[in-house]
Amino acid sequence: MFRVTADSLDAYLDFDPARKPDLVRLHEVMRKAAPNLKRHFHKGTPAGQAGMRMQMIGYGKFRYAIKSGSATDWPVVGVALQKNYVSVYVAVTKQDAPIVQAYAGKLGELRSGRNNFSFERFDGLNASALSSLVSEVAAIFTADPENPVRYMQGA
Repeated sequence: MFRVTADSLDAYLDFDPARKPDLVRLHEVMRKAAPNLKRHFHKGTPAGQAGMRMQMIGYGKFRYAIKSGSATDWPVVGVALQKNYVSVYVAVTKQDAPIVQAYAGKLGELRSGRNNFSFERFDGLNASALSSLVSEVAAIFTADPENPVRYMQGA
């Protein structure tokens, strides 16, 4: 299993120098399309607590209850380095369906899942479609901050 070991946003960005430019270019799209989703380092859920341990770059933040009864913070949009690609996770729905599904095949993605997609290099992405997705995610979250809570608790 590929694991990024970082303790800060800068350390995460520097973890794989060859892919740092892709993360920087992705950030530029995020910053312009969704300025209200502030970038931060998501350190993962601490050991001993339910949740994902994966470290990632987060955009926006919300808090939701997990099955154990405790609560955890999670990014509205998370960006994670994988061994051979970058994954983007989205915790927002549109009309009760995962929003990424509406953009599947339009982003230039390597693969897409329920509410995530992956890419090898930023150059392969359709920046306009990505910008539209991110803008729509930010607008939905701003209008309904509980949207990702419902998604995560129902997932």
